[in-house]
Amino acid sequence: MSEPRRLLADRYEVGDLIGRGGMADVHLGYDTRLGREVAIKILRSELARDPSFLMRFRREAQSAASLNHPSIVAVFDSGEEHTSEPGGAQVTVPFIVMEYVRGQTLREIIAEQGPMEPHEAARLMTQVLRALDYSHEHGIIHRDVKPANVMVSGGLNAKVMDFGIARAIADTAATMTNTSIVVGTAQYLSPEQAQGRDVEAGSDLYSAGCLLYELLTGRPPFIGDSPVAIAFQHVGEPPQPPSVHAPQVPPELDVVVLHALAKDPAVRYQSGADFAADLDAVMEGDPTLAAKAAVAAGTMAPPTPKEPETGPVPRIVDPAEVAGDGASGHRPKWPYLVGLLALLGIILGVLFSNGFFDSAPAVIAVPNVVDKSEKEAKAALTAAGFQVATTPVKDRAKAGTVVAQQPAAQAQAPPQSVVRLSISSGPGMVAVPDLRNYEQGPANERLRALGLQMGDVTTVDSYTVDQGKVVSTDPKIGTKVAEGTVVKLALSSGKVAVPNVLGMSERKAADTLSEVGLRYTPVYVDSTKKPGTVVEQNYVKGTKVPVGDSIQLAIARQAPKSPPTQTVTVTPTPAPAPAPSRGDSGDNSSDGSGPDDGAGPDDDAGPGEGAGGASPSPGNSAPTVPRAPDKP
Repeated sequence: MSEPRRLLADRYEVGDLIGRGGMADVHLGYDTRLGREVAIKILRSELARDPSFLMRFRREAQSAASLNHPSIVAVFDSGEEHTSEPGGAQVTVPFIVMEYVRGQTLREIIAEQGPMEPHEAARLMTQVLRALDYSHEHGIIHRDVKPANVMVSGGLNAKVMDFGIARAIADTAATMTNTSIVVGTAQYLSPEQAQGRDVEAGSDLYSAGCLLYELLTGRPPFIGDSPVAIAFQHVGEPPQPPSVHAPQVPPELDVVVLHALAKDPAVRYQSGADFAADLDAVMEGDPTLAAKAAVAAGTMAPPTPKEPETGPVPRIVDPAEVAGDGASGHRPKWPYLVGLLALLGIILGVLFSNGFFDSAPAVIAVPNVVDKSEKEAKAALTAAGFQVATTPVKDRAKAGTVVAQQPAAQAQAPPQSVVRLSISSGPGMVAVPDLRNYEQGPANERLRALGLQMGDVTTVDSYTVDQGKVVSTDPKIGTKVAEGTVVKLALSSGKVAVPNVLGMSERKAADTLSEVGLRYTPVYVDSTKKPGTVVEQNYVKGTKVPVGDSIQLAIARQAPKSPPTQTVTVTPTPAPAPAPSRGDSGDNSSDGSGPDDGAGPDDDAGPGEGAGGASPSPGNSAPTVPRAPDKP
């Protein structure tokens, strides 16, 4: 027999271990109330003994739960579990219930695939930076931005994890000697963190710069034999440009990364929005804030037009000096004139050969190749005099089709310049998310974030989901579908159909109604039906009523017992015997039938008293009663 599942807060089933960090273990869980998969982070028991840590963890769990951003893993709930140690001591272990994201961390992606293409790395980082900017606006500093804390879902969307607990770790005054906390993240520490100074939003942006550096090059900016050695490099050594390790990184992206890795927090980016805007500018080919700051600081010279190289400028000789007047000189000057002209010809030849007199090359319009096949696009651009570079991207368009170009169509560009094409590799596969208990608006936003579309919306009866919230999807939750697939939603009407409970026992009827979210009010009535059974209900089967309504049931009760009926036995009085004739011998007046036998009208006894108080009804035949023997 399998062991019973561990249950937290009488609601969350704790499943398999799916992750482990320095502070907590993460398990796959199941919310039995809402019927959805969740991730449950449980603090390790040895850290739960610290009261100050418990207090900070609770406060941070509440703060993290307030963050609602598409690029942040949602926190649904938090609580505490009370456990007993082998010695009998009670330990309170807090836990956090989070959104379960199917995908890989950036650490896993880098380990498997190596450095990312610069534009793809910039695209993912803009999502991370906007998530950090959102958290900073809400007063929460992550403090542990690294590849392992960024999850990438099947739709290539980044989600930042581990808000809250990272701040609690920092608040415990962690140092480089506390290896259980710092080791493993030293490659992403900001200089102020390494020096033990106050940590602000800029510290997260420095760590984000380290993360971008690793996405571009496959390695962090600083590598050392120990966390302490790496921390010293963060504080005192300038990083090398990413292009030193990855030549495909463009110079403008080098400038952005180095600006993010400035040692002084006042010099680097001041918000995640500014950092993300510069990455967008790099992808669009626009000027960046980082480049302007570098020029202003004198660390980068502004671009200037190339000066032509020229030789000595010949002196213009006056013809009068060459001709001479015969009186002032004795030698003719025409040989000097010939020499000067020869020298001038040489100089002009050099200038012509170097293109000094050439006009600037004429720019030409870039042809539109979007929606064409890769082969057709390359042929068109080559014929127009351009070079072509391609990048595969996931898109709903047919594989091999151009979905974007840079520069855009009809833009003016010099001949032989490079036109970058984004070639569709086909739509990526996305798992339909669990939208149960979402309202229609947030459900639509969630689908769009994954590259899916919301389709028809229908209404269904449900007693487990509140009115107006999602009950189910079509395709079903977890189904792998192509990006752009239309997902239909079924919303709860907030009503249920009344079941038929006639003839059921009261207990069974109550259970049947409870199974569909209804209550009941009993009314006990006299009935010939079996006591305790339902003989009537105020709603017929199938009637739609709001969830939680009370159904009135008539319950048969035992009829009261009637008092026992008394049976009266009537014994008729014998009719008087006819008087014998005087001549009969054998009869005399001693038979009691004479006038003095005590049955006269003056007797105290009422009529018929000797017959049980009842007189014979007229017409009844009298039974034969034996007579008493005569007295001697």
